[in-house]
This record gives sequence, C-alpha cells and structure tokens, in this order.
Amino acid sequence: MSDVIEQAVNALNARLDGSFDGSAKFVIEDEGSIMLDDAGARAGDGDADCTMTADADTFQSILSGDTNATGAFMSGKLKVDGDMGTAMRLGSALA
Repeated sequence: MSDVIEQAVNALNARLDGSFDGSAKFVIEDEGSIMLDDAGARAGDGDADCTMTADADTFQSILSGDTNATGAFMSGKLKVDGDMGTAMRLGSALA
C-alpha cells in the first residue's frame, strides 16, 4: 500500500468516525483505491455506490479542508461516477 493511500485511510477514518452510510470508492490516480462504507475506510478496490477519481494533490487538498469537494468537482479536478446522492452525502461528511 502506498503512503498516500495509508495516510488517506487514516485521515478518513478519523474524520468520519463511522458516520457515513453507503459505499464509495476513491480512486487516487497513480496510487490506488480506497473503499469507504459504514465499517470505515480501507485500501481496496470493489463495487461501490459511487466512485470518485482525483489526483493525489486534489485528494489530499480535499481531506485537509483546503479544497471543497464540490468545487473540485465543478472545476473538473474530481470526477464522480455512480450515485451522485452518495457523493454529496460524503462531501457533506468531509466538510
């Protein structure tokens, strides 16, 4: 597992504290994937309600709070496939 994925998993688990209902996958370009559901975040690649794809810098900026997920999506830095409602709930949970 890459350092970026490991740090992101730890940050997501600390921020969400089991408060996300649904399933999502973060694909961090050139690093790997993170699965997120009611059990928490973990490195992995599986089926999810929605898949969000970004480069490592954008993803880290969203996690740190420097970039709003909606703004990243609107600017094309974050791509979302699947259930947009799930993506919006996750974005709200990360804010």
